[in-house]
Amino acid sequence: MTDPVSVTRAGHRTFLKWHRARRRASDPVFTGARILEAMRLGASVEVDLVVTGDGNFAVLHDTTLDRETTGRGPVAAASDAAIRRLRLRDNDGAPTDHPVMLLDDLGALLAAAPIHPDALLQLDYKQDETVLDERALSRFARAIAPVARNMIVSSGSARAVQMLTGVVPGLRSGYDPSEEETFRATLASGRLQDFVDDALAAAPDAEMIYLYWEIVTRAADAGFDIVAAFHARGRRIDAWTIQSVDAASLAVVGRLLALGVDQITTDDPEGLLAALGVPA
Repeated sequence: MTDPVSVTRAGHRTFLKWHRARRRASDPVFTGARILEAMRLGASVEVDLVVTGDGNFAVLHDTTLDRETTGRGPVAAASDAAIRRLRLRDNDGAPTDHPVMLLDDLGALLAAAPIHPDALLQLDYKQDETVLDERALSRFARAIAPVARNMIVSSGSARAVQMLTGVVPGLRSGYDPSEEETFRATLASGRLQDFVDDALAAAPDAEMIYLYWEIVTRAADAGFDIVAAFHARGRRIDAWTIQSVDAASLAVVGRLLALGVDQITTDDPEGLLAALGVPA
């Protein structure tokens, strides 16, 4: 079958980003095997980062261990050694054999692996800049510098992105301005270009802008092509997140493809590609 990397419509290539390192909806999140597979294929793949008690970064979405792992309590209170003893849970909450990775582990895994030149691993930092002390920044740089050419760091905090990219030369930057109240206010005012301008003022070095998919479609409904507006400023657009594949989500994906987004974040890249009718 065709690997779920991208789809091309009207001459425009849109990557299908493997959200939380899932190739298919049944996959557990953040497994090393799926991350390596995506990077070998030249896919776009995303993992989340949360700071640990030792100033490292756990490859997890939540700031607590309870839902995603066999541990309990805040990630910030857990040592690296304790986190490495934990296992990831599957989608039903059952423990798996997959270990919880730290950023050090992820960097070492990728440094020893063949990586496609088109592959892009998004490190989505889930906290704000106040957690990023000198110790955390130093550990981030040490883990990421050897593989930075295939990575991009993102956050809803533009300052956090600036701090993280500032310690790793060549690391690409992204920014997520998808704050609902801000978007609603600019939508109501009829000045959606202000949303674009404000995002780029906050994160002038961001090459990828991550937008909740409804921002893209609601802007289009209001007569404003927000994708084209960011493209005009030299930025690429990732629309997140298509969580399941059904008639409603396929209609959304059709609109996103027609609007020319550069990535679509999905929990089921394989299922989505098949539903789009891409031949094997």
